Amino acid sequence: MIFTDALNRRNPARPPVWFMRQAGRYHCHYQAIRARHSFMEMCKNPQLARDITFGPLEDFGFDAAILFSDLLFPLEALGMGLDYVPGPKLGWHLKTREDLRRLTLPAATNGARAGFMEFQAEALKVIAQRLPTTKGLIGFVGGPWTLFCYAVDGSHAGGLEDSKRGLTDGRYEGFLEALVPLLADNMMLQARAGAHAVALFDTCGGEVDATTYAKHVVPALRMVLERFRAACPETPVIYYSKKTDPAHWEKLEGLPIQCLGVDWRHDLRDVLRDFGRGYAIQGNMDPEWITLPEAQCEEKTRAWFEGIAASGADLSGWICGLGHGCTPQAKEANVRRVIQLQHEIFGGRGQ
Repeated sequence: MIFTDALNRRNPARPPVWFMRQAGRYHCHYQAIRARHSFMEMCKNPQLARDITFGPLEDFGFDAAILFSDLLFPLEALGMGLDYVPGPKLGWHLKTREDLRRLTLPAATNGARAGFMEFQAEALKVIAQRLPTTKGLIGFVGGPWTLFCYAVDGSHAGGLEDSKRGLTDGRYEGFLEALVPLLADNMMLQARAGAHAVALFDTCGGEVDATTYAKHVVPALRMVLERFRAACPETPVIYYSKKTDPAHWEKLEGLPIQCLGVDWRHDLRDVLRDFGRGYAIQGNMDPEWITLPEAQCEEKTRAWFEGIAASGADLSGWICGLGHGCTPQAKEANVRRVIQLQHEIFGGRGQ
């Protein structure tokens, strides 16, 4: 399978391609299901999650499916409440140290605490039953720092000043005591249900400088990943962080991460050269391109692909994708054409 081969940096063939949020509001398949069901129903009904997951896989020809779900369910499991109106809204926010007492760590079942997210496991199982053997299957969770930002500020928007204060006033430390075992168990749940890899999405990673990142974000990642790796030593981990740069990525050295996802702000050829010996590299097409008029999208994408193909970079560990997720403004025709171009330009590798 080219997806797992690329994660192991030994893919001689066409690089695999998948997009973050490939099942989303831009796609008519998603919209048809959304018209009949709430977002929470779509996530928590395994059959609906399966059908939504398969929509873009079958329509566009992606090489991997990613579980249709949401990264905030661990916060719901901790008793913070969760609704979508239409965006995510928590019942309360972590504004003082006293609020830590309101967190309720789920009881362990068979030694694990992620039973609340069993709907994710069931969805992965029914997806795996139908998934072609040539396609990868990805589970995902949010990074600890990103989940803390949601718990405090309710989103990843703005300056996140209160979340940053929480790094040193005891809230972050107390939050991690509750979150880390739950999040690691959530990853285990997904891996054991059939995910070929589990992604950690740290959308807020670059909202702090590299020094703060090393002091606060990386240790939390280490705690989660070491617990997960002890239970699931063979399941690759994809780590994606937004607005980070090489100074941040260097702080990840020694963590059990197989794949580094980078946003669109970096030249992919430089990233492959400087970090491709230690990680598979995922990314990093500008997600804005697939919102453009079709001719303009094709022009930019073709030039980007051809530049990568002609660069001489080692592509054995490259997973082609966006530097962030598909937005509602993405055009289906652009997504389809991008994947066609990717096949045309890289399809001859290994032959």
